[in-house]
Amino acid sequence: MKDDKKIDESLLGNEKIEEAIKLLQGECTQEMLAHTLTVIRKQMRKGGQFIIAVEPYISSEKINIGVVQSPDGLKWWSAFTSFDEELKGGNEVKSTFLTDIEQLFKSAIEVGEISGIILNPWNRTIMLDKKLISIILGNENS
Repeated sequence: MKDDKKIDESLLGNEKIEEAIKLLQGECTQEMLAHTLTVIRKQMRKGGQFIIAVEPYISSEKINIGVVQSPDGLKWWSAFTSFDEELKGGNEVKSTFLTDIEQLFKSAIEVGEISGIILNPWNRTIMLDKKLISIILGNENS
C-alpha cells in the first residue's frame, strides 16, 4: 500500500463500482447502465461488502438501516462502497456496519416500505430500484 489509510479487505474491489458509476454519470446509456450493474454483480459474487449506516430502534434491540428520502417522496436505504464515500455526507456521525452485498439486496427486495438502495448518495451515486436489484441478483424475470 502506498498510503497509511487502512482499507477493510472486504471493500477491496468496490473502487471498480465507483469508477463504473462515474462513467455512467458521464454517459448515461443503457450500455453503461448494463456495464455498471455487471460490475456490481461481479463484486457481489466475490463476497464483497457495502457499508450501511444504522440507527437503533427506540423501543427494542433491533437496528434500522439508514433511510434517505428522494425529492419524489420515495424512501431508499443508503449504502456506501467505501468509508471515504460515507464520510462525504459528513453532517452527522452514524453507526456503520459492513454488510454482505447479496444479503443487503435480498433484504431490500423483501422490504415493502423502501423503493431500493441508493449507493453512495453524496457523490458516486446510483439509485438501484428493486427491478435493477433483481437484475443484479440474476432474477431478471421477477
